[in-house]
Amino acid sequence: MNAMMLCYALLIGLALPLGLYMGRALDTDRSTVMDRLFGPVESVLMRLAGVDRRASMTWSAYLLAVLKLHLLLIGLAWIVFMSQGLLPLNPDGIPGMNWDTALHTAVSFATNTNQQHYSGQAQLSYLSQTLAIVTLQFLTPATGLAVLLAITRTLLKRQTTSATTSTTVSTNASMTPAGGGVGHCSVGNYSVGNCSVGHYYVDLTRIVVRVLLPLSLLVALVLVWQGVPATYQGAQSVTMLDGGAAQVIPRGPVAPMVAIKQLGTNGGGWYGPNSTVPLENPTGLANLVETIALLLIPVATLIAVGVISGRRRLMMGIGAVMIAFSLITTTLIVVSERLPNAALAGLAVEGSPNLEGKEVRFGSDLSALWGSWTTLTSNGSVNAMHDSFNPLGGLGLLMDMFVNVTFGGIGVGLIGYLLYLMLAAFIGSLMIGRAPELFGKPLETREMRWISLAILAQPLIILGLTAITVAFPALTGNSNPGFHGLSQVLYEYTSAFANNGSGFEGLGDSTPWWNLACVLALAVGRFLPMLVPLAVAGWLMEKRTAPQGRGTLSLESGAFVGLTAGVIVIVNLLGFLPALVLGPIAEQLTLP
Repeated sequence: MNAMMLCYALLIGLALPLGLYMGRALDTDRSTVMDRLFGPVESVLMRLAGVDRRASMTWSAYLLAVLKLHLLLIGLAWIVFMSQGLLPLNPDGIPGMNWDTALHTAVSFATNTNQQHYSGQAQLSYLSQTLAIVTLQFLTPATGLAVLLAITRTLLKRQTTSATTSTTVSTNASMTPAGGGVGHCSVGNYSVGNCSVGHYYVDLTRIVVRVLLPLSLLVALVLVWQGVPATYQGAQSVTMLDGGAAQVIPRGPVAPMVAIKQLGTNGGGWYGPNSTVPLENPTGLANLVETIALLLIPVATLIAVGVISGRRRLMMGIGAVMIAFSLITTTLIVVSERLPNAALAGLAVEGSPNLEGKEVRFGSDLSALWGSWTTLTSNGSVNAMHDSFNPLGGLGLLMDMFVNVTFGGIGVGLIGYLLYLMLAAFIGSLMIGRAPELFGKPLETREMRWISLAILAQPLIILGLTAITVAFPALTGNSNPGFHGLSQVLYEYTSAFANNGSGFEGLGDSTPWWNLACVLALAVGRFLPMLVPLAVAGWLMEKRTAPQGRGTLSLESGAFVGLTAGVIVIVNLLGFLPALVLGPIAEQLTLP
């Protein structure tokens, strides 16, 4: 437990200054020294992309820009993966992927999931890894944070009477009152006045240039120092000391990919076994750096949003709930993995911690900590095999992904929490006898219909696809019968919908059924929970703000914080408890 508490202390100590920096660097409403430092680089990039950095978008234009860019990225990555055998930067002569595996890989990385139905070092060329994979690993987390910034400006930011927005659209744009007093105005895809939610491509550029690139460079240098490869040379053939046999060791620009996969809540890995491979995670210091990187930006994002919005108390309440959930599940998983493996009963190692599927150099505690933190976020990278965790450990991993808002992916974790906050505000308003509202804006039928759909889509997709798959054994491809076999299938779809990417390996998932079924879960799990809150924020922006009174529901009170936490627990238990009883809980009860 000492190692666990040390990691939590280091995480909070590093996230605090990073969050303060992000709050100032990403706030477009005030000028800072970062504008002079990064502004010239951003101006060149946006001019090359044809983006007018002075323009601003309506919420619907912002949403459409996100979808269009991601469709383009999926198409380009799909083509690269299928044709990599004909393209350069392929010293090991790796052929192109099958169309279904290439499609799954493209959608997986474009949704910040990085679920791998392939083995990276054996099935992707250097061009595919760097041009397609790493590019998506920068742009997808930046998109999640960009959408959160748009929601922050629209819904969370405290209003000031002097707020103005710079824009290039005509000052003669029509102003059509909507919602009783707030001007709703737009010119084409752009907005003026209080209707602005920012500009997607400006936000995207700022996040990549000011946050992700500097942090990734720093982490990559540390990893290279620790021995992680960073080369474009081909695989190295070495002669083994035992018997003189030759062994081929894959190499490549591994360190930069590992840096952004950890920092960007991307996951995946250059090598199939991921960060269990010494070339990807060679030392104790490398393991510590990669572990802290899992949660660093998601925790810092809470601080940054508090700075930008001015709602520090609200962010502190949300952070308290997230830390509490994190400590509960992490403790469960760590304690579970300290228990012996039932399969080793009667052997000489009986009574030792569960070390099956784990690197001995990390042990059970650091492996369990990584497993918990990688599923608390949408990261999914591993330094141990989750399929080998004890049943209660697997239960904790699944619960992390079901909740999916305990820090979660960059930006999208807090966005997902806002969905539950909106539902809690609806319930809480009714409990105190007031019309449902959020920050003084009425929550009406349209908003609640979409909020409910975004929340209920998770059990519908995960449980529906799980039921279909286990009903046809020819589709399943699981390596274990009974309760654990069900857990393997449930975990794969949960990982896809939660945009996590980790797996209970042993599953034969490189088939057209698994690839296409997971594509559905990946796309719905990414875009519905991320974009519905943006639409709701846009609709609420157009409504009149009711003055606060004695009966106003305070979203920053301890009672409301507890209500939101209760809603998160109840919704997920109601949705998934039966599946957990048939999977990891039943497996645990059958152990001797």
